[in-house]
Parts: sequence; C-alpha cells; structure tokens
Amino acid sequence: SCFWFGLQYWAMLVGYSLVGAGRFDLLSLPWKVASTSLAVLFPVASLGLWLTVSWGPVIWVLAAGGQILMYGLLPDIFGPNKLIILLHVMVAAVYWTFRLLLWLEKRRHRRQVSVDLP
Repeated sequence: SCFWFGLQYWAMLVGYSLVGAGRFDLLSLPWKVASTSLAVLFPVASLGLWLTVSWGPVIWVLAAGGQILMYGLLPDIFGPNKLIILLHVMVAAVYWTFRLLLWLEKRRHRRQVSVDLP
C-alpha cells in the first residue's frame, strides 16, 4: 500500500490524476507541503519495508502519521478520510501483532535448556 500511496501522490502532483486539478502549481500551500512530503516518504517506506531494513517501518510511521494528521486532525484543510486512517491503524495493529509473536517465539527458544553432555 505504501508504493500505491506514493504513486497516487506523484500522479496527483504531475497532473495525471484528478483531471489535472491536483497539479503542484494549482495546490494550496498546505497541500503542497503534505503531498510532496508524502510523495517522497511513501515510496522510500515501501523500499525499506521490502528490504526489511530497520528504517522502513520508521519511515512508514512518519508517512502514515502525516496522513492521520492530515485527515484526522485537519479535516477542514484536507477533508476527512476515515478509510485511510482505519487502514493505517489496521496495518499498524497487524505489524505490532507480528512483532509480539516474533518476540514471544524468540523468548521461548531462549528459555529451552539443552544439555550438551551425553
């Protein structure tokens, strides 16, 4: 979804989507700042998540947090979009569930005692 969000923002900024109404030169200042930031952050986050490097989730949290701020706290400027907020919350919940399960599995393997003597 990160890569798709990034593509959507780039398509909007260059005038490919929204019938050209979302071109960078036609946007208000808050939309210029938000859309250019997210157009960079989302593809970088998708690369980091794909490569499973430690900075991938961090960049995703920044991008998702930006969208949550846009649509959740500033709906008078950016418009409300509860679906994107719900999507990010669900993805974060799944991510943290997997992290917890991995931690529990590692902890279980560390507690197993093995005797090397015959």
